[in-house]
Amino acid sequence: MKPIELKGIIPPIVTPMHEDESIHFDELRRQVDRMIENGVHGLFPCGTNGEGYILTAKEKQEVLECVIDQAKGRVPVYAGTGCISTRETVELSRLAQRAGADVLSIITPWFGAAGQDELYTHYKTVAAAVDMPIVLYNIPARTGNALAPATVERLAQIENIVGIKDSSGNFANILDYIKAGASKTNGKFYVLSGNDQLIVWTLLAGGTGGIAGCANVYPKTLASIYDLFMEGRVEEAKKANASIQSFRACFQYGNPNTIVKTAVNLLGYNVGPCRAPFHQVPPEGIEAIKKVLAENAAKGMK
Repeated sequence: MKPIELKGIIPPIVTPMHEDESIHFDELRRQVDRMIENGVHGLFPCGTNGEGYILTAKEKQEVLECVIDQAKGRVPVYAGTGCISTRETVELSRLAQRAGADVLSIITPWFGAAGQDELYTHYKTVAAAVDMPIVLYNIPARTGNALAPATVERLAQIENIVGIKDSSGNFANILDYIKAGASKTNGKFYVLSGNDQLIVWTLLAGGTGGIAGCANVYPKTLASIYDLFMEGRVEEAKKANASIQSFRACFQYGNPNTIVKTAVNLLGYNVGPCRAPFHQVPPEGIEAIKKVLAENAAKGMK
């Protein structure tokens, strides 16, 4: 297994689509370049903001291959390969390994309620099927299944399970994961914030970065949080992290990844709509997003 550090700001890159909901690969390549040119430290295709939950297996493969090809090794690529079943997760994870992904990000199964032993066995089985680093992905509000810190501690002992992304929004949970990961005996265990507003606090607690949806809108600003922190400019990193709050307030108008994709469109990038039915933003939401984008542009955010 190729060693890799999981660090910095990794955007769960949006999947651009035409009006007929087919994938707009030329725009996807443009977004890959845009993210990298603005200093992000990795890319995560087929995540929540990439609408991995609504892409077919073939589309996921095509998106992943496109991102890997366009990134050309400039930053690591984290492939979202989590599915409901262990069998399909193994298949997609092996495909991602063959395609040249650097890391697998595996969300917990969803819809069916899973016990902690079932989750442990699921991840253990996938880890045994591939020879590459795996990042666990905890987002219980979307999946209905949460990874308990004790389960994370058990999973951390598996050599190629090297980290976790936590999108619970509960900072105490991040702290518990950092503590659980410290018990790993065969390498470092990395904890990444999946909640954009907690990135700098995760870094201060011993985490190593964030998988940040808002980086699709403000890649340079989000990347600067990590860069400033690593330079010891902590107060400036805190300020950069706080600067996205006005945009995050727009999440009240719809599905957060729909708001993010709408904002990227309003910035002039033809990423298209989210797939129905998760694609509507009310007129007042559009106006709120436009207002925030204009205010932040005046502040130099990008």
